[in-house]
Amino acid sequence: MTPDWPDSFPDPALVPRLQQLVWGKANTQCLFVAAKLGIADLLADGPKSVADLAAATKTNAEALYRVLRLLASHEVFVELEPRQFGLTPMAELLQADAPCSFRDYAIVHGSEWYNRAWAHLLFSVEQNRPAFDLACGLSLFDFMEQNPTAAAEFNDSMTALSRFEAAGVCAAYDFSDCGTVVDVGGGHGRLLADILAAYPDMRGILFDRPNVVDAAKGELAVASTADRCKVIGGDFFETAPTGGDAYLLKHIIHDWGDERSVAILRNCREAMNDGGKVLVIEGVMPPGNEPSNSKLWDVVMLALTAGGRERTEDEYAELFTAAGLSLTRVIPTHAVVSIVEAAAC
Repeated sequence: MTPDWPDSFPDPALVPRLQQLVWGKANTQCLFVAAKLGIADLLADGPKSVADLAAATKTNAEALYRVLRLLASHEVFVELEPRQFGLTPMAELLQADAPCSFRDYAIVHGSEWYNRAWAHLLFSVEQNRPAFDLACGLSLFDFMEQNPTAAAEFNDSMTALSRFEAAGVCAAYDFSDCGTVVDVGGGHGRLLADILAAYPDMRGILFDRPNVVDAAKGELAVASTADRCKVIGGDFFETAPTGGDAYLLKHIIHDWGDERSVAILRNCREAMNDGGKVLVIEGVMPPGNEPSNSKLWDVVMLALTAGGRERTEDEYAELFTAAGLSLTRVIPTHAVVSIVEAAAC
């Protein structure tokens, strides 16, 4: 006869769940390894043995097997036969040429420079200051200016995320009444290019820091919409391009505290045409204990930025009011983010 589970011990189901949270960084790093090695691309023409994958990537077969076995337990790859792996729908997202590839996104989140901050998250909680600044000696954006390789990785990851989010935005929002759309802080222009492609009579303006838009010009030059898109370098804390009917701010406002966010929004408000609107494309924080990517993003902002945060609908409304705008509606998309629309008061 076996003894009963001790009353003073926790529910046995809780410990594995907590361990999964504690060990989350192991999943991140395994995804980084698989993405960096291009495992999903190597499996594009069919399943392969770990020995073949290790030979192709110049890695240790036993060590690689252990990484792929863990990923397969999360439905990233599948072990079809002992030590032979194939693709799954999730693994296909790690292929470099997938329509919505997250390979670059996985790489940047597992990179050494990006992960330095997480060992210092307690500093952020104690001081309400970015752990990244402590770990790297510079703010995130200053670090990007001085480290072009890291900046390229980061921009590639944001472009990867934009492919997914752009599809969600285009499917959820009707831009047919917009003659000119301005993408403020638009990076390499992925979102704007997709919107222009969907609306052949529309014109666009891509606005970001000069070094960012200089890099974007090469990508836009090969896009079918390049002749309808003007590229302008500048500082969105100081100004925004005039003459737009809609001003896009995707993952911009969440990088900044309230004062700087209001400055960006006010510049858009002052620059837009009569009847124009501002579209903040971000997560919207849900109430209570509901699971949400916004709650994860919010802690990322805590660790990486000075004052950045995810916000509730009411908090967006307060920002808009301070900038001379009024929240008109919140439109969810299939891509996790929502479109928070504002018009002039």
